[in-house]
Amino acid sequence: KTEQEHKFKMSPYKMNNYFKCSHVCLYSCHAVQESLLSSASGFSNYRGILNWCVVMLVLSNARLFLENIIKYGILVDPIQVVSLFLKDPYSWPAACLIIVSNVFILAALYTERRLAVGTISETTGLILHIFNLSCILVIPAATALTVTSMTSVGGVISLGIYTVLFLKLYSYKDANRWCREIRQAKAKRLTRSYSCPNVARSNGSAVQTHVSYPGNLTHRDMYYFVFAPTLCYQLNFPRSSRIRKRFLMRRLLEMLFLMQLLVGLIQQWMVPTIQNSMKPFQEMDFSRMVERLLKLAVPNHLIWLIFFYWFFHSSLNFMAELLQFGDREFYRDWWNSETVTYFWANWNIPVHKWCLRHFYKPMLRKGTNKFLAQSAVFLVSAFFHEYLVSIPLRMFRLWAFMGMMAQVPLALFVSRFLNGNYGNAAVWISLIIGQPVAVLMYVHDYYVLHYGSSA
Repeated sequence: KTEQEHKFKMSPYKMNNYFKCSHVCLYSCHAVQESLLSSASGFSNYRGILNWCVVMLVLSNARLFLENIIKYGILVDPIQVVSLFLKDPYSWPAACLIIVSNVFILAALYTERRLAVGTISETTGLILHIFNLSCILVIPAATALTVTSMTSVGGVISLGIYTVLFLKLYSYKDANRWCREIRQAKAKRLTRSYSCPNVARSNGSAVQTHVSYPGNLTHRDMYYFVFAPTLCYQLNFPRSSRIRKRFLMRRLLEMLFLMQLLVGLIQQWMVPTIQNSMKPFQEMDFSRMVERLLKLAVPNHLIWLIFFYWFFHSSLNFMAELLQFGDREFYRDWWNSETVTYFWANWNIPVHKWCLRHFYKPMLRKGTNKFLAQSAVFLVSAFFHEYLVSIPLRMFRLWAFMGMMAQVPLALFVSRFLNGNYGNAAVWISLIIGQPVAVLMYVHDYYVLHYGSSA
C-alpha cells in the first residue's frame, strides 16, 4: 500500500476511496441515457442508414433495369438520336436559326452605342430594344411552327437558346441604362454603382483592367457576356486567375458520359413506359393510370437529376472555366428545401438572380406587395415553360403553364402547414410526381393529335 501511495502520489484517504470506486465500477454497467433512435438522445450520425438506403435504391433500380432488358431487349439506337435533330440531312433549320441570333445581339450592341453618344433619345432606344426583344421571342416561334423540317428536339434547343438570349439582352439593356443614369448624375466613380460593381480581387488573382461606361460597348465584351454562364450583365465580372486543364477535362468527360447516359435511359426506360401508358389514358382506367404514373416517376426523376448535374454542374462549370468566369454559384442546397419557395430560389441561381434584379425588386420599388410580385415571377416562369414545350410540339395545352402556376398555392400550403422534414418531403413528392403528370399529359395529347385517327 505504501508503494502504491508513493507510485500514485495519493494520500491514504484518497487511496481508500480510489480502491472503493474501482471495486464498485467492476459491477456497475448502467447509466441514465436515451435510446439512439429517440429524439431526446441527440444522436444524429445516420451515415450507415444512408448507405443502406443507397444500396437498396441501387438494387431496386437494378431489378427494374434487368426487367426492362428482358421485356423489351436493347432499345438504345444512336442513329435514332440523329433523326431527333434532323428530318432532312440537307436542311438544318434549328442550326440556321441559332446562327441568325447574331443579328439580334449586334442590334442590341449598336443601339446601346447610339444611346451612349446621344445620337438617339432614351425613348427611341427603348422602342428599338422592345422591338429587338420581341423579335427574339416571335421569330424563332414562328419558324418552329411553320418550318415542317424542324424537329421537336431541334425546336426545343433553338427556342431555349433564344430564351436565354432574351434574358441576357434584357439585362444588358437595363445595366447600360443604369450606367447612363449614373453618368448623367455626374457620379465620381462609375465602377462602384449598382450595375457596375467593383470586383474584389482574391489573393493570387490576375490583375485586371476594370472598364467604365461606355468603354464596355465592344464586340469582345458583348460576346463574352453572351457565352458567359450568367444572365445578369455587369461591366466587370469576377475572373479566375488561370484555366485549370484537369478541371476542364473532368467536366468535359462528365458532359460526354452523362449525355450518352441520358439518351440511353430515355430510349431504354422512358419511351417504352410512356408507350404502354397510352391505353389506360384512352380507356380512362384510373387505377392503371396511377400505376403507370408511379412507374414513370422513377426513370423520369432519375433523368431529371442526371440532367441537373450535367447542365448546372458539368456544363456551366466547363464554360466558366473556359472563360475564366469567377462566379461559380449556379445552384445551392435545393435538396434541403423545406418550402417550395426555397426550392425555386436555389435550384437555378442564374435565373433566380435575373428575376430578383430585373423583375422582382423593380416591382417592389414601385410599391407592389411581395405576394403579388412573387406571383408575377411565377407567371413569367410559367409563360416561358409553356413557350419551350408547346411551340416545338406545335400544340397548345397549357399543362406546363398550369403546373408552374400551381406552385403558388402549393407554396402557401407547404409554408403554412408543413415544417421541417415534412416540408422537405412535400417538395420531393411534388418533384417526383408532378413532372411525370405533365409528361403523360403532353404525350397523350400529342399521340391523340397525330395518331388518333389512324388508331
